[in-house]
Amino acid sequence: MINFADEAVIEVRSGKGGNGCISFRREKYIPRGGPNGGDGGKGGDVLFCVKRNMRTLAKLRNKVVFKAKNGGDGSSWNKFGKDGDDVMIAVPPGTTIRDAETGELIKEFTDEDESEQFLFLKGGKGGWGNVHFKSSTNQAPRYAHSGTPGEVRTLKVELSVMADVGLVGFPNAGKSSLLAACTNARPKVAPYPFTTKIPNLGVLHVDDERDIIIADIPGIIEGASEGVGLGIQFLKHISRTSCLIFMIDCADENCRTAYSTLKSELASFSAELASKPRMVLCNKIDVAGAKERAKEVVDAIHADEPDTAVIAVSVTANMNMRGAKLHIIKMVDEQMVGERESGRQEQPVSSFLASRSVDETMKVQYPGSERAEAE
Repeated sequence: MINFADEAVIEVRSGKGGNGCISFRREKYIPRGGPNGGDGGKGGDVLFCVKRNMRTLAKLRNKVVFKAKNGGDGSSWNKFGKDGDDVMIAVPPGTTIRDAETGELIKEFTDEDESEQFLFLKGGKGGWGNVHFKSSTNQAPRYAHSGTPGEVRTLKVELSVMADVGLVGFPNAGKSSLLAACTNARPKVAPYPFTTKIPNLGVLHVDDERDIIIADIPGIIEGASEGVGLGIQFLKHISRTSCLIFMIDCADENCRTAYSTLKSELASFSAELASKPRMVLCNKIDVAGAKERAKEVVDAIHADEPDTAVIAVSVTANMNMRGAKLHIIKMVDEQMVGERESGRQEQPVSSFLASRSVDETMKVQYPGSERAEAE
């Protein structure tokens, strides 16, 4: 689990606006040259973007403070201060950011394109230089505006693996074997429990235009919703999947109660999770006695849930796997029909002066006062 980071707490800071300049034009043969102090630069913004080649939040754990640059101070001859550089924070798809103190949901990154950016904190506005305050009654203004400060927020960043299908089952039920058989993924497969310690993703190729992403989650044991075993750490990853595949190990004598136990654990964690479309695979029917137990499980599930697809398979012996794949594709297709999110466009238009401070109630900078704050 060292290699998989799905939570991080970070501090983000937007940049402070630069101070306006107090300056006067002084040239030979040009008396009463007048004010020429330029404006301060705008502070840098804090932005988020999605990078689809990222899989974990490890980079956010290694760097916990993200700070945009402060805007530069204005200078004489009406020279504007340099705008502060923005800080861009890249996150993988499926990331959620919340306020660390209140838990308020700020943003979920699901279907965003890599070219889209989410502006979270704006930098401070640059202060006006004294050139803006010249008037017929005040031809030599000796004051300017300080830049406004940036903002500071502490965020809790969480990653939920995004996939079309999530595999649910007890340890050693054959989830990793199914992922390896159906996709190009090569998870660790071994004849003992808890071989999967981090979520694995695989791609089931349907045709030239469509793929299905399958997520293999570490095995759930009874009490996982209350923190027992590894399941509680990764149940949230299943919540982002569209559909579920329940894997039942029919070589186990307790397979008859496995399905109800798994449903109970999911319902205890999230009612929404337990209501997702699902199918059941009764695995390992090549083992002696497992085929008979699989039939009992199929009959019991159909008695309570006649619409739930239940298929007896053997992943390692490749028995009934073609039918299982076709049912997976059908289940995902049915779930995805009509699900298209409407696009959103936010293109704020701002002029140069809109990034400058014009609030008359703000702190005024006078000659001799401190010109800048320490970074």
